[in-house]
Amino acid sequence: MLDIKTIRENVEAVKKRLNRRGPETSSGLDDLLIKEEERRKSLSQVEALKSAKKKLSAEVGKLKQAGEDAAVQMEEVKTINIRIKDLDETTRNLEIQIADIILGIPNLPDDSIPDGVDESANQFVRAWGEKPEFSFTPKSHMELGENLGLLDFKRAAKISGSRFAIYKGQGAQLLRALINFMIDVQTRENGYEELYPPFLVNKESMLGTGQLPKFEEDLFKLRDDPYYLIPTAEVPVTNYHRDEVLKEDALPICYTAYTPCFRREAGSYGKDTAGLIRQHQFDKVELVKFVHPDESERELESLVLNAESILKKLNLHYRVVVLCVGDLSASATKTYDLEVWIPSQNTYREISSCSNFADYQARRAKIRFKKEGEKPAFVHTLNGSGLAAGRLFVAILENFQQADGAIAIPEALAPYMHGLKTIDRKQE
Repeated sequence: MLDIKTIRENVEAVKKRLNRRGPETSSGLDDLLIKEEERRKSLSQVEALKSAKKKLSAEVGKLKQAGEDAAVQMEEVKTINIRIKDLDETTRNLEIQIADIILGIPNLPDDSIPDGVDESANQFVRAWGEKPEFSFTPKSHMELGENLGLLDFKRAAKISGSRFAIYKGQGAQLLRALINFMIDVQTRENGYEELYPPFLVNKESMLGTGQLPKFEEDLFKLRDDPYYLIPTAEVPVTNYHRDEVLKEDALPICYTAYTPCFRREAGSYGKDTAGLIRQHQFDKVELVKFVHPDESERELESLVLNAESILKKLNLHYRVVVLCVGDLSASATKTYDLEVWIPSQNTYREISSCSNFADYQARRAKIRFKKEGEKPAFVHTLNGSGLAAGRLFVAILENFQQADGAIAIPEALAPYMHGLKTIDRKQE
């Protein structure tokens, strides 16, 4: 969330930056500032009343010591106590209203990102590798997966419904190989520490990373218990340090985690209804960083390179784009997307989003750092997919398909596939 002091002291500048997302995003600022002024006025009145009460109490003491009547002064103290209680209640209510408003205000977009209303305005940064050339019409991952017995969408629909899949035989082995490969690269080569977090989190965790209150409709929530299924490992891993003060010399702190992820996809009706691209349950390796504010821009570039390293090792063609303000998530200040080439669709599809949240999440989750002899300050948080395993599975099948329908296994995955070089027969 944004700093109320920054808003109060730089309201026009904050409005200008928020309005890049759309004029409606700054609409709550005026109401916020009115309530904040009322809160400050209420606090000031309480302080004045407490000062008056202190003087009256001293006067009562002197009168009693002198054996004189202090009834009038004592009645005034009683009246002041009632007034203070009322003002305290007013202040608490205002603080709740202020918190509700400020939690719904998105992050300030970085000045360096392009304007635009949707992904069509995203800006190309770089590309790596070459698109594969085929002497045949490339098949989709759905056709390849079902022909080879790697995927079963029909039985998944019978068990759970639409937007689910069953990985089978060497398909399950390939998915597991991709996950283990990604974790090993991030921990052994890129300096991340692995966490294996819970898949169920409480409301405070969802508030901390910004999924609540705005995006509850896209979350799976337990009916009888106060828990949510995680939409991404970003939630439990970022909240790992919630309500903590970290040592400055410990920064940056870098974690990676594999988890299944669960999303209702409420706003995606009619999009990617078949296949693995958009599922209610999918697997992902996440990268999360807690960094010094002075280093967050540099650390974002490093995070992107860490995610890219997986695609390079697998020899998959991809491009990097920086998101425009209209495609930026509410919590992020700057985001790069990695988009891998999908031959059957003749297009690029997002396989990783790498974001800098500045202190937006840290303020919500109260994650700070402290230098010796100085006051604690908020860290900056970053995260990115490293990568989405299901979409990586899609990319492997489609980019390494052979004319006979077989799938060549990338050399980097050979140790994780027990030396298997090709998937070339249907798994019964």
